[in-house]
Amino acid sequence: MINGKAIYTPKGAAGEYTKYACNFYVGCSNGCTYCFNKRFGWGSVPTLKKCFKGSPEYALQCFEKQLEANMPELRKHGVFFSFTTDPMLPETINRTLWAIEGCCLKDVPVKLLTKRVEFVDEIGEVNGRIVSFSDKFHLFKHNIAVGFTLTGHDDLEPNASTNAERIKAMKKLHKAGFKTWASIEPIIDFGSSLKMIDKVIFHCDLFKIGLESGKKYEPAIVQEFVSKVLFLMRLEQPNTKIYFKDSLLQQAGIRREDLPAGCVNRDYDMFNQ
Repeated sequence: MINGKAIYTPKGAAGEYTKYACNFYVGCSNGCTYCFNKRFGWGSVPTLKKCFKGSPEYALQCFEKQLEANMPELRKHGVFFSFTTDPMLPETINRTLWAIEGCCLKDVPVKLLTKRVEFVDEIGEVNGRIVSFSDKFHLFKHNIAVGFTLTGHDDLEPNASTNAERIKAMKKLHKAGFKTWASIEPIIDFGSSLKMIDKVIFHCDLFKIGLESGKKYEPAIVQEFVSKVLFLMRLEQPNTKIYFKDSLLQQAGIRREDLPAGCVNRDYDMFNQ
């Protein structure tokens, strides 16, 4: 277990996404109406975590120190960005890019989850030339997995990139050789989520699928959705992996061990397949 200021071991449902994560900021400007983090009182303006004392430089020093101190574990399991904000916001991306580069240089895998796409085509300028995410990290693409949250509901995510833009960005990164994954969570309605899966099925290495937090469903409805997802995978892309979150399977009354091949456990490693 790691319990540092920057890198830590997530607890609860967050642990289904990764063994180790990094949060520099709390709060998010995407404005999603369903955001789980609102219950903690975090606002729409990302701010550095209090433990960093208002200093971005100190935050990066903490990250670098923890990266070095936990190298064997982090090389094995990677680092996830981020749970308490969107790591690719205009307000957060500089720290995220610095940390990604640090991980890459130390051979530590990186997992991102975002609702923004601007970084895909432009993260800066060098000698008058626009630099894209692929330009900067093309030598490390084997060790980077970029995930996009796909709900199919732009109306509930007013300041984020549209779902269509995220789908386009995923396709571009997958074509460039990066690992890509989709967080189909929260499920706002099952039809929209199924459409999102169908639209990226050939450009996505892993789906992580979860219900809206705190919402209750009829087991038969969740069972039907799971069946449709599994049928779609078998029909279209049998090599793509799926992780159904614990709460979804519990509400469906489905045991994980009864799921077919292609459905993975929480410790599935995208980087060693």
